[in-house]
Amino acid sequence: MAIDPTGADMKVFLAESPDEPVTMLNLLRFVEGGRATYDEYIAHFRRTTARFGAEVVYYGYGRAPVVAEAGQDWDAVLLVRYPSRRAFSEMVRDPEYQTGTHLRSEALVEAVLQPTVAAG
Repeated sequence: MAIDPTGADMKVFLAESPDEPVTMLNLLRFVEGGRATYDEYIAHFRRTTARFGAEVVYYGYGRAPVVAEAGQDWDAVLLVRYPSRRAFSEMVRDPEYQTGTHLRSEALVEAVLQPTVAAG
């Protein structure tokens, strides 16, 4: 399972309303011991992404699900608001941000990165 967006993924992502604000839902499953590494990534993320308008709305650890199929529980959830899809794309390509992305990759065995827009 892929945990990082590819160039093709980003092209499709940007083709849909590149200037529209977006909130990214991250569903995260850690490797054994990956939680501490991901917490390091979150600290790096907070230090390097404000200039792109990235705002961590919520970061929390999962608990036993109330309603879920087998395998649908997640170790953590992260919501990040961006002023636009373009801002997210620029952040992903930024060399300073990229110095810490290895922490994300090392921490995760599985991830979902779902763009969302406000309803109504």
